[in-house]
Amino acid sequence: MLNEYNFENIYIRHAIDENPEPTHYNMHIHDRCEIYFFICGKVDYLVEGSIYPLDENSILIMRPSESHTAKILKNEKYERFAINFPLSFLQEFDTEKKLTKPFLDRALGKDNLFTEADLDMNLVKNLFFQMIDAKTFSEKKLTIHTHLGMILFLLQKAFSEKQKSEQKSQTISERAIKYVNKHLFEEITVCSIAEHFNLSTSQLTRIFKNNVGSSPWEYILRKRLTAAKEMISNGKTSQDACFECGFSDYSSFYRAYAKYFKNSPSSAKNTTRQNLNY
Repeated sequence: MLNEYNFENIYIRHAIDENPEPTHYNMHIHDRCEIYFFICGKVDYLVEGSIYPLDENSILIMRPSESHTAKILKNEKYERFAINFPLSFLQEFDTEKKLTKPFLDRALGKDNLFTEADLDMNLVKNLFFQMIDAKTFSEKKLTIHTHLGMILFLLQKAFSEKQKSEQKSQTISERAIKYVNKHLFEEITVCSIAEHFNLSTSQLTRIFKNNVGSSPWEYILRKRLTAAKEMISNGKTSQDACFECGFSDYSSFYRAYAKYFKNSPSSAKNTTRQNLNY
């Protein structure tokens, strides 16, 4: 079951899978922030190398270009909410950029999870239900702006508390993913990344599969394509975006872009929604 709608470039959905199929949930990256509210199921969530075992009524947040995927552990009812919104949604009323801190003021794949120990999840769940149940234009406008704003405010308060906790030392998967993101648009290969960390390519691939949900090269490719799409939507030519995002051949870039986004690069200028699986 899926109940969803788009409103002013904000996409909200409520989904229930009675018999979730693990192969239906793939690593994905998009160009908006996401708040994911997990209601029930047997699921781990992978975000940029971090594995989050999920308890009922918990929240994950992802910023633009932060990879994430659900890992189904058991064939049990899987229910969740998610809302995707651009950072520009906050500009009018968050002039001090406090509400963006949980999304932007942290390392990739770190501090994504919030539980009932962090904030009032019953309140958040009710806010999501009221947003998804809105029917008319005026109801959607009112609930999206007030309820999403309240959820963001609660997350910002909880994030501030999290920042007081101790920093943990990075695992090999966290260091490898951080390295890839630092050198994303350079001439890197799976072999060169493996050599940098004194790993075999099979070891590196296993680390990415277990912690990200994809192979290293698929991760790099999707990150580069998402970045290119954003550049094109902001006015760059597809050729310039291609080469600035690390592609050495435009025809290969075009084919990869069309395969991933199901459209040509030039269509990015008019696209407000992309393929989102979660």
